[in-house]
Amino acid sequence: MRIGVPKETAPGERRVALVPESCKKLIQAGYEIAIESQAGDAAGFVDAAYRELGVTVESGPAAVLGSADLVLKVTAPLVAHGSSPAPQRDETAWMRPGTIYVGSLMPLRNLDAVRALAARKITAFATDAVPRTTRAQSMDTLSSMANIGGYKGVLLAASELNRYFPMLTTAAGMVFPAKVFVIGAGVAGLQAIATARRLGANVVATDVRPEVKEQIESVGAKYVGIELKESAAAGGGYARELSEEDRRRQSELLAQECAQSDVVITTALVGGVFAPRLITADTVKAMKPGSVIVDLGADGGGNCELSKPGETVRVGGVTILAPVNLPATMPFHASLLFSRNLTAFVLAFTKDKAFQLDFADDIQQGAVITHDGEVKHARTREALERS
Repeated sequence: MRIGVPKETAPGERRVALVPESCKKLIQAGYEIAIESQAGDAAGFVDAAYRELGVTVESGPAAVLGSADLVLKVTAPLVAHGSSPAPQRDETAWMRPGTIYVGSLMPLRNLDAVRALAARKITAFATDAVPRTTRAQSMDTLSSMANIGGYKGVLLAASELNRYFPMLTTAAGMVFPAKVFVIGAGVAGLQAIATARRLGANVVATDVRPEVKEQIESVGAKYVGIELKESAAAGGGYARELSEEDRRRQSELLAQECAQSDVVITTALVGGVFAPRLITADTVKAMKPGSVIVDLGADGGGNCELSKPGETVRVGGVTILAPVNLPATMPFHASLLFSRNLTAFVLAFTKDKAFQLDFADDIQQGAVITHDGEVKHARTREALERS
């Protein structure tokens, strides 16, 4: 069975779906691998490193995708119509019907790609949709990349802030630590807390799921929160939208904490996909001059009302950073971890040197988006019907 790895060409994307370490494991399992030339260059993995392992390096994407039985990719495939940033590169058209696609598809954000995959009769698995179970943990690209986002977001805040993060005792006197407020205690939020603590800041954190209080405290932050009238847990480690009353009370808490903080890191996503608006313009105006907001929900639209995804803006002395695709800014380790996730997924279902479809398996059942011309993922199917 042949695996194809095309070069990622979306703007700002520097990751590669398979690194040489993973290629070695997959070749030992019986797979042939073809990769597009220079696919790993931006992440520090050159063509020669792949060739040494017996990987075929192709000069263009058509040869890679057209000969593949299994396509591994970081992002959704580019399509010729819709919102594609490179419409001349129609990756689904190069794939043969029956090809299996595995990658971070983000189907609710990439409906054009889902339509094209279904029309082409490609079986597509989204690793960002694998169930949050112990068995699937090693395959969860969403968590791996969120970990990087939480880490890098704090570094951006520290670089932008006009004061130290840690408490310091100097010849000129004592410098008190910065106060960091983290909103959301998923993977990104917990990593942000841990990173800010390692840098010496005082950290306060909140989440609409009160059951994560112990996790917040375990990485060194003080938990603050409201007592919800209705549960905000959506299952699988995700949160759902709050009721109107709970949203009002939470907004008051957030405004109070933001006003006292030097840095605010927001990481909230509903269902792991879309960012709820949590920080209002009025809340920003009440913050201290020189304070910094890092909106890690920017990929999902942004948690702050004044955020501009992909840009840095300054409002009344407050700096608001809304970086998108932070994992691509650390392409070496992002590619390494992403590649390990994909490899774990493929090897878990490999038998007789080939990937075996098994929709009775809970992981495949949760992650499959399209198969045999149909959209199998319920939430994606509903989104397509509404669009």
